[in-house]
Amino acid sequence: MSEGLLISGLRVVRGGREIIHGVDLEVPPGRITALLGANGAGKSSLVLAAAGALPIHAGIISVDGEPITGLRPEQVRRKGVAAVPEGHHVLTDLTVAENLNVAGYHLDRVRRAAAIEAALGTFPELRAKLASRAGSLSGGQQQMLVLAQAIVDRPHYLLADELSFGLAPVVAARLVPVITQLAELGIGVLLIEQFTHIALRLAHHVCVMERGRIRFSGEPDALRRNPDILHSAYLAANAA
Repeated sequence: MSEGLLISGLRVVRGGREIIHGVDLEVPPGRITALLGANGAGKSSLVLAAAGALPIHAGIISVDGEPITGLRPEQVRRKGVAAVPEGHHVLTDLTVAENLNVAGYHLDRVRRAAAIEAALGTFPELRAKLASRAGSLSGGQQQMLVLAQAIVDRPHYLLADELSFGLAPVVAARLVPVITQLAELGIGVLLIEQFTHIALRLAHHVCVMERGRIRFSGEPDALRRNPDILHSAYLAANAA
């Protein structure tokens, strides 16, 4: 059985226009795969499609050899894939504790309590905020809560889209090590990150996406030696 989150021949159509054109991508367990590219390259659409939140036109998505193509988002989560979409998507009217409990709804009481404790161990800043409404948290704290929810979900694979978006560098620096910690626990991570230097530092493998296609796939050092690949992807987007 093939291990990993595998995307093969993925095509996505939105508004009658194909925006992802036959993409192949692999996220191995315990490894960080960075997906780089300009805004509009199709990165977020790929994450939404893999998470079951966006219908796909063609292609196959599988988790450890088991197809998940066409499953609803909650079914994809039960297969071990957790998505952290761009922005701070928390249940603002619920407390932090309630947000964490919702994330672990599929676990029994004992396992849910252990998972929440593990998440709070990763983000101790949230422990003092358990009774606070999630909507009252700062942007950085909300992003911590989003990641904590993903930890409670106990995924095998994490799709993280722009964790540092809109955050101060010092706050982003607090979140970055968590990605490495999750990979060390055996979780495969697909990381979309606006700060390419952060992504290249964390990633074991890098893909560059341009206009809905993968233009480069290789080790971070190879991309560092060939910066024109990344520059070309951003220039092409600006010229579109």
